[in-house]
Amino acid sequence: MGLLRRSGAERKLRESFPYDPEKQIPVIKASICTGEKAAGFKDRKTGKFTEIMVINGEEDRELFMKAYGLDDISTIY
Repeated sequence: MGLLRRSGAERKLRESFPYDPEKQIPVIKASICTGEKAAGFKDRKTGKFTEIMVINGEEDRELFMKAYGLDDISTIY
């Protein structure tokens, strides 16, 4: 679906949205009202969430995790 489904999607994500594990926590932010989910990073100091991509299904979640070398990711509401 779109740009991220083409070959090299993980590389494009990493280049467009760098991840610093010392300053950021990878999370899935889910709406308790609508169920909409977004993957992104939460700043360790401020708690600010930066959305990277919308999660429409398990494929999107796996793409995000693979792009950033994550084994697991927590969900916040």
